[in-house]
Amino acid sequence: MATVPRPERQRDRGGALSLPIEFGPSKNLAWRTPLSGGHSSPAIWGNRIYLTAADTAAKKLEVIALDRSTGEIAWRQAVPATEFERIHPVGSLATATPAVDGQRVYAYFGSYGLVAYDLNGKVAWEAPMPVLQAPFGSGTSPVVAGELVILNRQEPKEPFLIALDRSTGKTVWKHQYPLPPGLPSPYAGYATPLVVGQQVIVHGPTRLEDFDLSTGEVRWWVTLSSTGTSTPVVSGDTLYVATWYPFGESDQVSALPDFEALLAHDKDGNGTLNRDEVPEGLAVFARPDTPDVPGATMSVKGSFARVDGNKDGEIQRNEWDGLRALVGKLVAEHGLLAVKLGGTGDVTATHVLWKENKSIPEVPSPLAYNNKVYLVRNGGVVTCLGAVSGKLLYRARVGAGGPYFASPLAASGRVIVTSGDGVVSVLSAGDHLDVLANNDLGEPVAASPAFVDGVLYVRTASGLSAFRQP
Repeated sequence: MATVPRPERQRDRGGALSLPIEFGPSKNLAWRTPLSGGHSSPAIWGNRIYLTAADTAAKKLEVIALDRSTGEIAWRQAVPATEFERIHPVGSLATATPAVDGQRVYAYFGSYGLVAYDLNGKVAWEAPMPVLQAPFGSGTSPVVAGELVILNRQEPKEPFLIALDRSTGKTVWKHQYPLPPGLPSPYAGYATPLVVGQQVIVHGPTRLEDFDLSTGEVRWWVTLSSTGTSTPVVSGDTLYVATWYPFGESDQVSALPDFEALLAHDKDGNGTLNRDEVPEGLAVFARPDTPDVPGATMSVKGSFARVDGNKDGEIQRNEWDGLRALVGKLVAEHGLLAVKLGGTGDVTATHVLWKENKSIPEVPSPLAYNNKVYLVRNGGVVTCLGAVSGKLLYRARVGAGGPYFASPLAASGRVIVTSGDGVVSVLSAGDHLDVLANNDLGEPVAASPAFVDGVLYVRTASGLSAFRQP
């Protein structure tokens, strides 16, 4: 029976069937099914594929099951949400990948909560929750672990990690996250929990934490600077987590000029700057290689109201100096951490085996494969590191730019990275970059692909496609 694990547990599942190297709308396409929008990835069990979907304009949420052989829709169920979470301009109301265990499908929406269906689409149970209050919407997915369904909800209002009985939906345990003081932005996390044996590991905005699967008690943690966005991966007894932070890398933080230099733009000569006088390209921080992504750059002009402390419509010297001092305080090194599993309490000083602090991705999870760890960052920058040593094997561009949201995938001895613009690059899994093909699907992709039994499934903005060798 074919099953696809979570991206954090993904392995090469090609078997004797090979991944098509070249594919697209008119090449090696087995089938394509139009769907409503959504960022959830294909969850596969047997001959079925399960997805969530959202018509954002109509405020309609759905769970959809498709036949894996033909792409035909087997069933679809509307989720009766009446209020809807706030999402990022490039986000979706359907981000969570369903979990499936051969008996039920578990779907989560930040605007509704958890819903479980039997494999024929009949509602088995529901666990409604308040509408999520995270600044950019939901990012996490539910996970099945033994008899439990685990869900991570880290939001400013009531952050928690919860375990529900997978048969009934009743709460088995619930961990309430304490809100750390002094955060520069509202508390929120977006990562999916990683289950390793009896451990539930969560990448949060201030800590990587391990919880006991049976009780929800905290066992160990690593302190870090992160937005808690990507999901950790594990290989053997080592965990890899990409801890991205807006002020975590030099090419993300702009060098703000001193006030005297800023006054070169003071057109009316009054010794201060109004909003129109602030240069367009001046930024507090910026995500590299994402010029066309809304919200990717925090510009000074866009943040003018925050800088203008006395609300007089002008940036004074003390206000500008205050901004420069604040940015200096916010700078903190992020990175990919290799963490030895186990321990008790704070293991930051004892269990972090190595750290790589360059070209860290915000959304895509790492890939641990064949004793290597792969990262893909905006701009199509791929980093390959030795899994044990952390040694940099290569860092290079694949030739497909733009933003990257999908996690890398191993298939048939190769590595797949997918750009937000819809270019799927197939790489050799070696010690140097070898791009075998850049396949342009012609529309955006936010979901991570899945590969089972020689078929690559890619969800684009308008549908789901299956590619295979003839």
